[in-house]
Amino acid sequence: MAGSRKEILIAGFGGQGIILAGVILGRAIALYEGRNAIQIQSYGPEARGGACRSEVVISDEEIDYPMVTKPDVFVAMSQEAFDRYMGRLKPEGTLIVDSSIVRFDEGKIPPRAYLVPATLAADGLGRRIVANVVMLGAFGGLTGLVSKRALERSLRDTAPKGTEELNLRALAKGFEIAEGLRKQDLQGLSGH
Repeated sequence: MAGSRKEILIAGFGGQGIILAGVILGRAIALYEGRNAIQIQSYGPEARGGACRSEVVISDEEIDYPMVTKPDVFVAMSQEAFDRYMGRLKPEGTLIVDSSIVRFDEGKIPPRAYLVPATLAADGLGRRIVANVVMLGAFGGLTGLVSKRALERSLRDTAPKGTEELNLRALAKGFEIAEGLRKQDLQGLSGH
């Protein structure tokens, strides 16, 4: 596998905007950052409430295989998604979970795990449906794999018309949460 290849798995349940999050991310990288990106999706048998995942592969080189096999980053937005896909995350991978929804044994998570209260934050913005965009902001801020500017541009192009401002606020909230989590990491490191 090429050194620049990064595999991202975003998973949750239908109705959370999982597919849209993957499309926004892939578009941000391919159109606004000039790198290669492929996005594929999978739905459960039910559209709303069933299992749903979006896979995004990013590379500076040509992408020869579009599927995510061992994610570098796993974004879990439902308990079922966490339980089903956690075992696929690379040992050195990054886990980002919606801590408003997902519960787990803290002894079984990787060192690079971030608890993002995305649904709670979205509720605070007045619309739970933007939890996916809060998670995208947190993803960008925590991983550095995509810039805030590229995500903002992609959101403006992709989000349903009339929701752009709400979605941009949700994205900013995700970046704000990520900044707080990164500061906690730095304080933890300086304490050793």
